[in-house]
Amino acid sequence: MIAFFDTNILVYAQQEGEKAEISQDLIERGGRISAQVLNEMANVLGKKSGRNWDEIALALADIERALEPVSPLTAKTTVGALVLARDHGLAFYDALIVASAIEDGCDTLYSEDMQHGRRFGRLVIVNPFLPGTP
Repeated sequence: MIAFFDTNILVYAQQEGEKAEISQDLIERGGRISAQVLNEMANVLGKKSGRNWDEIALALADIERALEPVSPLTAKTTVGALVLARDHGLAFYDALIVASAIEDGCDTLYSEDMQHGRRFGRLVIVNPFLPGTP
């Protein structure tokens, strides 16, 4: 299994509680993220969690060490996202995450915000916080 992580999983991993523990466990297993996910994480940690820039930099460095190299956003990714948004009714930034996961050859996209069980070819969205999910 090759996993891709939505931003919310990374943000929860920086917190405490059950969702944090689940997120940390998933990240320890490895997976992939895109530059978009890192950017969104930095924004959320600063605006909603009140972290300072040094704390955000440390959190980003931890994530980069734990996961495979960050996938870049390219024109190809953007075009793929446009097609996904058009054909599947996804919000553009969600489509960009799905497109990145597909480009990276992932079969699982961990996300709390997208529809659990939805498939895009071999990629399936999994909400890891639902009872009975891995």
